[in-house]
Amino acid sequence: MWLRLPFGDELRAELGSPRRSRRLNSSPRSRVWRIELPEATAVVKQIVDAPDADERYAREIAALQLATRAEFPVVPALLGADPGQRVLVLEHLTHHPPASDWIIGYAAALARLHATTRPEDVGMLPQWQGPNRADAESFLRLAGALEVPVRPGVPGELEDLVNRLGQASGHALLHGDPCPGNDLHTATGIRFVDFEQASLGNGLMELAYLRIGFPTCWCVTSASEPLLDRAESAYRNEWRTLTGSEAQDGLADACAGWLLRGDALVERAHRGSTDHLARIPYRDWTWGTATARQRLVHRLGIVAQMTADHTSLSGMSSLSTAMRRRMLTRWPALQPVPAKRP
Repeated sequence: MWLRLPFGDELRAELGSPRRSRRLNSSPRSRVWRIELPEATAVVKQIVDAPDADERYAREIAALQLATRAEFPVVPALLGADPGQRVLVLEHLTHHPPASDWIIGYAAALARLHATTRPEDVGMLPQWQGPNRADAESFLRLAGALEVPVRPGVPGELEDLVNRLGQASGHALLHGDPCPGNDLHTATGIRFVDFEQASLGNGLMELAYLRIGFPTCWCVTSASEPLLDRAESAYRNEWRTLTGSEAQDGLADACAGWLLRGDALVERAHRGSTDHLARIPYRDWTWGTATARQRLVHRLGIVAQMTADHTSLSGMSSLSTAMRRRMLTRWPALQPVPAKRP
């Protein structure tokens, strides 16, 4: 279907009239064009009309403006905006194929993004929301459905985990969906795009994406342990350089939190209305590069390993190990998630 480019008179007066435009692929939540302006090539993004469209637009505008504080750019420049049409005009950037060790530069760029906000920015964006008690209860019901015994202390561990994540301090600028594809690898560094889910919180919640397998993303990747160690060191070093402080501990908690979230097994349009963990024993489904059971088996393995030496999550470690073993026994054809990004 042909759609008229949403480029009104005020944008034309500010930036000039587009000479050419081309519609680009995008998520169902937005429409995107590449346009030729008198002075430069640009990208026009319009947030699609929906109940949460105004909120998503406000988040993206706020995040882009906050991120401009970075000494080395981490987002495209915001050239113009039309709030009435929920339109952004952004600098056009050329994306190059990432190197095999791309997660190292990605992690450093993520730290630069996270470090752009300060305590006084609290309230500029919503606070990050972690898993809740219902997520923990759903995870325990899944263990029961898989016929895996739950030790008496595990429900208390999960309740404490939910409370710790809910009270986690931090004012980092969180992207909200830092997936492969929302990172542009340019000649001048990595820039992030699509900030419709941006929030403020603890940066470890997004650093955890590297180990847990990009939980909100269509494409899952599983990097080697040496590469993960280098990437996490790059993040911590960049954070220390920019803030003068050490990144907090708590990566195991962050990964365990993502494991509890059944909504992180489906694309955004299907979140918030169904207990997706409850579906796992009865059916599998494909989203992007992996199935739901593949994603869950990967996360169980990561959490089992990361929490093994944590006294506060030792029961969860044993439970995750047993659930992963049971899933692989019941569905022996399950394959590991991809090791490379598409």
